[in-house]
Amino acid sequence: MRKIVAVHGISILLVVLFIALAGSVQADEKVIKLKYSNFFPPSHKNSILSEQWGKEIEKRTNGRIKVTYFAGNTLTPPTQTYDSVVKGIADVGQSLVGYAPGRFPLTEVLALPLGYSSGIQATNLCNEFYKKFKPKEFEDSQVMYLHGHGPGLFNTKKVISGIDDVKGLRIKANAENAAIVSAMNGAPVSLPITETYDGLQKGLIDGVLLPIEPIKGWKFFEMIKTTVENYAMAYTAPIFVVMNKDKWNSLPKDIQEIITQVNLEWVEKQGKQWTELDAESKEFCSKKGIKFVKASPEDEAKTAEKMKPILAEYVKATMAKGLPGDESLQFCVEYIKSHP
Repeated sequence: MRKIVAVHGISILLVVLFIALAGSVQADEKVIKLKYSNFFPPSHKNSILSEQWGKEIEKRTNGRIKVTYFAGNTLTPPTQTYDSVVKGIADVGQSLVGYAPGRFPLTEVLALPLGYSSGIQATNLCNEFYKKFKPKEFEDSQVMYLHGHGPGLFNTKKVISGIDDVKGLRIKANAENAAIVSAMNGAPVSLPITETYDGLQKGLIDGVLLPIEPIKGWKFFEMIKTTVENYAMAYTAPIFVVMNKDKWNSLPKDIQEIITQVNLEWVEKQGKQWTELDAESKEFCSKKGIKFVKASPEDEAKTAEKMKPILAEYVKATMAKGLPGDESLQFCVEYIKSHP
């Protein structure tokens, strides 16, 4: 009798364990894992905000989504992030449109000297542009959202009083905005951001074409003396956050809706953060002795004229590819005017 009871008890225990294990396996199967690659270093506030995006999705899906975050190029090189997402090496990726020249021809309108006034304006325009045109260049991914830093300006080692003083200066600029330097009669110099401090220190360059935010973050304030607030030539660097299309399509509809809502909220957070970072850097740099020179209305008018050939070249290049470059430029220009 005792043996029967013991065997019966063991049987019940095995059934309970089997059910528990089966439930555990089912629970594990319900967790959808996403790998998120970002080029920003872990300490950068944008990187922190991006990681919080994943945490917020985990929270709102009650753990059905698990996002593993890889900052500082630890999963994919920034120039290959988009294609890595398309191939499924990363499920989510964030990088600069400018890191893949020619890959996003229509979207490159956002990097033109449109006269940006803030990171909020730039980020909002990036997303309104995408909603309006839905560029085919992004059709092999699912766009989460776009964002853009604050206005890119001239920052020089010497004290200057206006736009005419930029003439002849060697200015560090990326390939996509080197034409801005040339249009202002400066000499564009291609230099990685990681080598820019040494370039300034050794006299290889006389200044940088960058937003105010990195002047503090990369310690360029130790050599920069003047920032020219000439917003007529201000550009941004559009940044994408995309998800692998197959991964997106495999997600339950309710999770897609949650992510879409978080994306909308992060557009606002990103724009606000870029604007705050510029303000923090400006206050910091002012205390370090950097002079912020506001361009006169006359100088801004002259600058706007100098930028027109750059805008025209974009239209010509995109129209030659059968893309609506004229419409996209007009849309962006009108947006900037109506959303100062």
